Amino acid sequence: MTQAPLPAPTAQPRNPLHGVTLEAMVVALSEHFGWEGLGARIPVRCFQSDPSVASSLKFLRKTPWAREKVEGLYLFMLREQRRAAPGQR
Repeated sequence: MTQAPLPAPTAQPRNPLHGVTLEAMVVALSEHFGWEGLGARIPVRCFQSDPSVASSLKFLRKTPWAREKVEGLYLFMLREQRRAAPGQR
C-alpha cells in the first residue's frame, strides 16, 4: 500500500512569520530589546530569572498564550524596524 504524497506547502508571501522559527524570534527579540526589556514586555519567568534561549524555548513550546505574545512582539519589532528604515518598503 502506498501513501498519498503530502501536499506541497502553501506559499505565504504576506505572512511575516512564515519560515521563522521560534528560536529565531527569541534570539532576535533578546538582541533587540535585551532580556530585561523582553521580560518587561512579556512578564514570564523564563525572560526574567536567569534567562536563556534554551529555557525560553522549552517554556514557549508548552505555553501557547506566551508563544502568541512572543509572536505579537516579534511582529511589532519588525514593524518598528521597517518604520525606522528611511525610504524602505
